[in-house]
Amino acid sequence: MNGLSATAAFAPRAIPLFSVVIPMWNEEDSFAATVGVLLAACDDLAARGAIETFELVLVDDASGDSTGALADAAAAADHRIRALHHEHNLGLGGSIRTGLAGARGDVVLYTDADLPFDLFELPRLVRLLQVYEAGILSAWRTDRHSEGFRRAIYSGFYNLLVRVLLRLRVRDVNFACKMIRREVLDDIELRSTGSFIDAELIARANRRGHRIIQVGLDYFARSVGVSTLSSWRTIRGILREMFSMSREIRRLRPAAPPEAGDAS
Repeated sequence: MNGLSATAAFAPRAIPLFSVVIPMWNEEDSFAATVGVLLAACDDLAARGAIETFELVLVDDASGDSTGALADAAAAADHRIRALHHEHNLGLGGSIRTGLAGARGDVVLYTDADLPFDLFELPRLVRLLQVYEAGILSAWRTDRHSEGFRRAIYSGFYNLLVRVLLRLRVRDVNFACKMIRREVLDDIELRSTGSFIDAELIARANRRGHRIIQVGLDYFARSVGVSTLSSWRTIRGILREMFSMSREIRRLRPAAPPEAGDAS
């Protein structure tokens, strides 16, 4: 990204509490590896002085396997892990909303349980968020060949729709790497129950005047379990929510600056 050399001497303050939100549905086969990598990456982030402490927020979306029990066991064994549960399956959007609402961090990262990017990139991502004083960091995949031709076509068409209907210039809106400041989460209200939630999050924050930066990352396709993002049911849900919310989102305006003399 342009201008990084000019800010190389910038020394950002450590983030007091960093939250990582991970929606989970039937992830028992990869659970241990996922949590192990997340803990190691966040420990590395703390060792580098980028954060003071962290929490992992595991959201079990009424899994039919042992994911919920594994999450509870992990939380009991490590105070930095919290397990949240749905009684009924609420889908990706519902899981992300639950996780973001439950997260207590000053900065919150949302990603998937299949870890689609190298978590040891977090020091760079946190630094970019702070150097550019952004409200949201949204990553994009530098190489999408591993996900297959059909899904790449669907994704390209969807990103075009996002540009047209939401007037949002984002390269890869559904990539599961969003880093969000607390003030952004406190300023917007998410309504999506499905996979439109990524676009809704970025669009609402953008319309409210929060700065969004984008960064490219290497992408690791899911190797365990099955993705449902390219199913017709998921696609119909995304389009339904996009068309129903787009007008209301476009009407949002930035928060008014405080009046002279108001307390800041």
